[in-house]
Amino acid sequence: MNTGEDTQGLRKITDFTRLISLFILSIHFYISCYLAFKIWGFSAGITDRLILNISKTEFFDGFMIPKLAALLCLAISLLGVKGRKDEKIKRKEIVIYLIAGILLYFVAYFVFRLGFGAQLTAGIYILITSTGYLLMLSGGAMLSRLIKTSLNTDVFNSENETFPQEERLLENEYSVNLPATYNLKGKIRNSFINIINPFRGLLVTGTPGSRYPGKVIL
Repeated sequence: MNTGEDTQGLRKITDFTRLISLFILSIHFYISCYLAFKIWGFSAGITDRLILNISKTEFFDGFMIPKLAALLCLAISLLGVKGRKDEKIKRKEIVIYLIAGILLYFVAYFVFRLGFGAQLTAGIYILITSTGYLLMLSGGAMLSRLIKTSLNTDVFNSENETFPQEERLLENEYSVNLPATYNLKGKIRNSFINIINPFRGLLVTGTPGSRYPGKVIL
């Protein structure tokens, strides 16, 4: 049975994986558009030394490897997405988001072949790639929710809203014990409604002039 700690732990892992994806993409932007960042004044000695050490791993050489790595981390982070329930999610909309996102994400490379200036090229490349990333994030989140909804046969979440109830018979000389049954995770279990001290929380009401009480509220 899933607990709140398990859910929080999974959420932290998915959030951390998404941060790794954004970190890889940010480093890729900085290396591939370094001249523009230098002109904009966003470069510094300590940052350049750090990026230089990272670039020596050859992981950020070229465009394909870092973008695929960022995309892989994004896909892993979307596996744990729960989100809000939305019965209006359509498969066609998900496909459009994903295809448009993938195309923009990878086609942005050809901006460097258009011969624009460093700043304009960097701005267009970052904008197109970020738009594609956000479209894939939205489409992937909807796809994850759609898959979880399809696998969940409990449409109204009835099983997850059940909780253990008192199954012991607690008696004394004044107690009122009512046998009952309840549903716990799809299983019918026996229980007792134990009224240990009926004198402490008993309210008797009736209509004016009646000989017998009309209602008893515990």
